[in-house]
Amino acid sequence: MKSAPRDALVTRLERYDTLVEVGVGRNPSVAAALAAAGKSVTATDIYEFDVPEGVRFVRDDVVARSEQSAPGRLYSVDALYALNLPGELHRPVRDVARATGAAFVFTTLGYEAPTIPVRREQVGDETLYTAVDRRD
Repeated sequence: MKSAPRDALVTRLERYDTLVEVGVGRNPSVAAALAAAGKSVTATDIYEFDVPEGVRFVRDDVVARSEQSAPGRLYSVDALYALNLPGELHRPVRDVARATGAAFVFTTLGYEAPTIPVRREQVGDETLYTAVDRRD
């Protein structure tokens, strides 16, 4: 299903060749669109979810990964992204991205502000945040 907000996010994320969607849940539409555009996309979540053809799924806990000195090859990509990411996960995902050298791009639940330093960008109707590498 096409939607203007989703299409705007996909267009913005297409600058990356390899991506991991953290916390895909029941809505893999952005991952599917990126895969259809020829991007290598892996979706992760702490629960098992079906994903469309072309998207790889790995059950994983990004919080546990953030506590490891090396998060593993799964996260060695150009960008980690997350949609509607709750505030308590901003720092762990940022730490994984930082450890692997990946960009970290996300949207919040809407009523929450980012809990890490970010650059803001309006993408369609969404505010997209990109973590900036200021050490806390």
